Amino acid sequence: MLYPELFKQLEAVRWNMDTDIAWAQFDASLLTEDQAQTIKMNAITEWAALPATEMFLRDNRDDSDFSAFMSVWFFEEQKHSLVLMEYLRRFRPDLVPTEAELHAVRFEFDPAPALETLMLHFCGEIRLNHWYRRAAEWHTEPVIKQIYETLAKDEARHGGAYLRYMKRALTKFGDEARSAFAKVGVLMASARRTAQALHPTNLHVNEKLFPRDTIQSRLPDPAWLEHWLDKQIQFDTVWENKVVERILHNMSLLMERSFASVQELNRFRKEVTTRLAASAAHNQRGIQPA
Repeated sequence: MLYPELFKQLEAVRWNMDTDIAWAQFDASLLTEDQAQTIKMNAITEWAALPATEMFLRDNRDDSDFSAFMSVWFFEEQKHSLVLMEYLRRFRPDLVPTEAELHAVRFEFDPAPALETLMLHFCGEIRLNHWYRRAAEWHTEPVIKQIYETLAKDEARHGGAYLRYMKRALTKFGDEARSAFAKVGVLMASARRTAQALHPTNLHVNEKLFPRDTIQSRLPDPAWLEHWLDKQIQFDTVWENKVVERILHNMSLLMERSFASVQELNRFRKEVTTRLAASAAHNQRGIQPA
């Protein structure tokens, strides 16, 4: 099991909201209205760890190890929402999200293949780490800068934990896992070709609720994320390339094969898909009656 070791590792570096955040250094003159509004939107977005955890537990009922790890992931992700709300409670109480605004992002996700979902959230942690690093640079008020730096480190650690479960999946499922990880990896490393940000909170997850079936669509300001990325923290091509490089680097380590581009990863995906199809055809012939 991976859970006991991951618990110890994450417990050893867990930060304390009361003592590790330098609340006393707050400088009201350095917090703009636009920045304060984005903190509210981010607090609500982080609350979406709740429906994500419900999804993970539902779709991984046969995996008690991973489900147990969700107790750690869920706790730390909800603390992200909480620390952002605590910042607002102390310094902009008028912007603290209401319970109704938080509850609006709790809705059921459609069932999805567990391996693809695992890879999706691994890539999401990489992307969020880079978004928060950039947000820390953009913000001018020192306390919220420190908070975003702290959250970014958490997201990186979560990505590392997901990677451990991905390595385990390769041992258990072989090409099935390789195919799922490569498929989602190609998608998530191709964000510069899409019109929207590729992150779990911005993907459609409930067909019956379309178009209000993404986390971002249920925020008080559904257009916030794109504006935050493009106009405020300016998550440009340079930063997007950093995300792509990390995804390709980790896929190279995982598959023990070098991927210098999304195209190379996509060729690998096609190779694995061909192998799986050939194996399925062989097995089908093997069970046909004489």
